[in-house]
Amino acid sequence: MTDPALTMPVRGGCLCGAVRYTLAAPPIASRQCWCRLCQYLAAGSATANLIVARDALTIEGALSRYSSVADSGSVMHREFCGTCGTPVGGYAEPRPHLYVLRIGTLDDPGLYPPQTTIWTAMAPAWAMIDHRLPAIPGQPAPPVTPAPGTA
Repeated sequence: MTDPALTMPVRGGCLCGAVRYTLAAPPIASRQCWCRLCQYLAAGSATANLIVARDALTIEGALSRYSSVADSGSVMHREFCGTCGTPVGGYAEPRPHLYVLRIGTLDDPGLYPPQTTIWTAMAPAWAMIDHRLPAIPGQPAPPVTPAPGTA
């Protein structure tokens, strides 16, 4: 990943500009996800995501939400711009202090490329998976981060 000291704060938003955000701390993790639900979100490909501390993220503008049970078994709340439909991110109920931010919504999506690929067992045969990155066939353990108020 890029040196966080050179890039903070990071800004991004949706296609139409109705939703904008500022990330004030470096991401905890960056990864691609090939779970079946992410394939729906990415129109057939993997999603590219940053895992960030929710308290380091400020979102301006109205987000719409769709909640469902993910392949991991967790209830996921996926958020998107209600005007243009851009998927911005979401969070899992077991880890509400973390937010999964879509890398493609960064003003500079080259800052934090994926470092791991997950749910590779669900990828279609034609998927382009970077085999230089660690690959996990299913759900990885959650990133190790202190819960709010415990750090």
